Amino acid sequence: MDAKLVNPFVEAFETVMPQIGFAPPKRLKVSVQHKNAVSKGVSVIVGFTKQIRGNVVYNMDENTAKFIASTMMMGMPVESFDAMAQSAISEMSNMLTANAATNLAGLGLEVDISTPSLSIGENFQVKITDSQYLTVDMDLGGHVVELDIAVEQGQG
Repeated sequence: MDAKLVNPFVEAFETVMPQIGFAPPKRLKVSVQHKNAVSKGVSVIVGFTKQIRGNVVYNMDENTAKFIASTMMMGMPVESFDAMAQSAISEMSNMLTANAATNLAGLGLEVDISTPSLSIGENFQVKITDSQYLTVDMDLGGHVVELDIAVEQGQG
């Protein structure tokens, strides 16, 4: 996995999250995984095409998702992960992925992104690549968001 293709996603998280009301996130750990991401409870997968091919998964537990949704909705309490909270998490993934795509474009790479697909449930597997991918755990005010990044440079 080429670090120059991973960094735009981490940089997007570090840039966008403070813009929408969070303390600056901290990178916790980076690890190499194989083929499937295991859902922590709420997973949003977004695909990439053109010169970058692959997927990114924003993976978190339900409490983290509710915390993020509440913060995005100006502190409004989020008791359940309902349609409003789901919409907030999907919108967050749109903002993060669009920023990452802009960062990739800054490297001279043309990319298109798919509509985010949100899944709810714990411990199911999401196949995001046929090989290895990188997981970057980000601390967001005591809550962990896992970035599962499986992208590679392809032909445009």
